[in-house]
Amino acid sequence: MTRLPMIALNLQSAPLHCPDATDLEHLLAAVELDLNALGDSLRLHDSDRIERHAGDLREALTRAIDGFTRASRAGQVPAALRARLVKASGQVAMQRESLLRATVALDGAMDVLLPREDALVYGRLDKRSSALFRH
Repeated sequence: MTRLPMIALNLQSAPLHCPDATDLEHLLAAVELDLNALGDSLRLHDSDRIERHAGDLREALTRAIDGFTRASRAGQVPAALRARLVKASGQVAMQRESLLRATVALDGAMDVLLPREDALVYGRLDKRSSALFRH
């Protein structure tokens, strides 16, 4: 998946700048691209790509939230972009849920395959209880 070149928006160093619809479009497009790239990486079970795209998505979300917050305060968020942002937010939540389920399943499998040494099924045997098993 190719990334679109980002237009240089340095929203943090320009606190008075209020992003316009074009700025918001670019910010949202970056989030959507990173969401798609992360989804593809998850389907391919490619941990290196997952890590890279998750980081890219985090950065894109940070920029988008900042831009949309500024535009929202000025009442300048078009309804179509707002709807796309809500959809992207839902996709992030679904991917987060999928990752959580996969992590829980992996942890369960690891516990079965590699039990912890300190995890005893019936508790620790001390001198008194071990005497029961002597012949």
